[in-house]
Amino acid sequence: MTAAPLTEPSQETTTPPDPRLWNEDLAPAQERRWKVYDIFALWMSDVHNLGNYTFAAGLFVLGLSAWQVFTALLFGFIIIYAGMNLMGRIGQRTGVPFPVVARLSFGTFGANLPALIRAVIAIFWYGIQTYLASVAITLLVLTIDPGLKPLTEHGFLGLHALGWICFVALWAVQALILTRGMESVRKFQDWCGPAIWVVMIALAVWVLAAGHWNISFTSSPKQLSTGEQIRQWFGAAGLILATYGTLMLNFCDFSRFAPDQKTVRRGNFWGLPINSTAFALLSVVVTAGSMQVFGEAITDPAELLAKVHNTPVLIIGALTFAVATMGVNIVANFVSPAYDLANIWPKRITFTIGGMISAVAALCVLPWKLYSSPAVVNYFLGGLGAFLGPLFGIMIVDYYLIRRGKVDVAQLFVDGGIYPRVNPRALVTFFPTAALSAVIALVPYFAPAAPYSWFIGTASSALLYFAVSRKHR
Repeated sequence: MTAAPLTEPSQETTTPPDPRLWNEDLAPAQERRWKVYDIFALWMSDVHNLGNYTFAAGLFVLGLSAWQVFTALLFGFIIIYAGMNLMGRIGQRTGVPFPVVARLSFGTFGANLPALIRAVIAIFWYGIQTYLASVAITLLVLTIDPGLKPLTEHGFLGLHALGWICFVALWAVQALILTRGMESVRKFQDWCGPAIWVVMIALAVWVLAAGHWNISFTSSPKQLSTGEQIRQWFGAAGLILATYGTLMLNFCDFSRFAPDQKTVRRGNFWGLPINSTAFALLSVVVTAGSMQVFGEAITDPAELLAKVHNTPVLIIGALTFAVATMGVNIVANFVSPAYDLANIWPKRITFTIGGMISAVAALCVLPWKLYSSPAVVNYFLGGLGAFLGPLFGIMIVDYYLIRRGKVDVAQLFVDGGIYPRVNPRALVTFFPTAALSAVIALVPYFAPAAPYSWFIGTASSALLYFAVSRKHR
């Protein structure tokens, strides 16, 4: 199926695209093959991973009941759903990826700033997610065959031999998928998301049966005061917003392939408030069951799976967790830097080349060393992550309130056209609001407000950018 990008052009243009701004991957999408199920499956791929399971299970361990975790995350996912629809509409109408959309608000070359910020975050997390999955696979492999333990006794660059084998194997399979382009990404995530559901449901049934189907939705392992429960509830909603703020920023990378707005909204509805909260609730139920069965709350599904003394089940579980991690990595941490790096040098870097640069960089940063350093994860990656809210606020206000949805897509690929090279109003807005968001996220004094740093950054940048832009119109 082919379709021209849906836009409201501000003027006709016949100026040819500048090769410093254009290549076929950045150009408006012509093939609009992503249906409701594809977007729904995208969210399954992004949500069904070890990190999100542990996050939801951790809220239960901190003192929220299963019901409270469910409602807090449902509230957060409803807000995320609204934000994804806003950015998704821009991508679907223009047909262009995130770095090209950013040219509207930051300028044709100024867009490299938000693109690079998003790319660096994605590359680091690409490596870390692959490493975390390889750790889970390593544990399960040793459970299946304890004779491989000697491979863990000698290391190189901080990782033992078996760890290297598992890490490189996952890395290579992901790289193979990525070299085949966005259509390969669509086909892969169509089935990898549902795969983890099968294992999770089976794990839940096993745990619930072992616990004699007696799991409480209202009790928790830790007693909290009413005030603390409320604080934890809103904190959980705020943290889930910060977590998905990364993909909210570049969701247009995917929605550009949808044939219409209805497809995007329906796919988001089934994938976010419905599927995501259901997965979170299942994670909490399994954790609650593990506490009843084993006397402790096990928040790592791989560790729980290792207690199933059945080799075929362990093998299937190990493969499924590997597939689930590849799914989230491809969706959240590969597609964006592939486009972002292509945007820097379109004449030489295609989507595939940008993706391979990202994959190699994710290997070279030795992610196990990064993950073992709280300073790197909290201050470097956390600080960069705090910048994403202000970027989102600026881009949404610029498109919906300043331009009112009117875009000349062809001019986004022209140097010296109707869009400036660099938009100073965007920079004047971004730097102070990004600093504010980072301070709230990282400085211990502001710890009570830290879960809301993304929201604060988004709101402050949106208000400031609107005020600055209206003043200079």
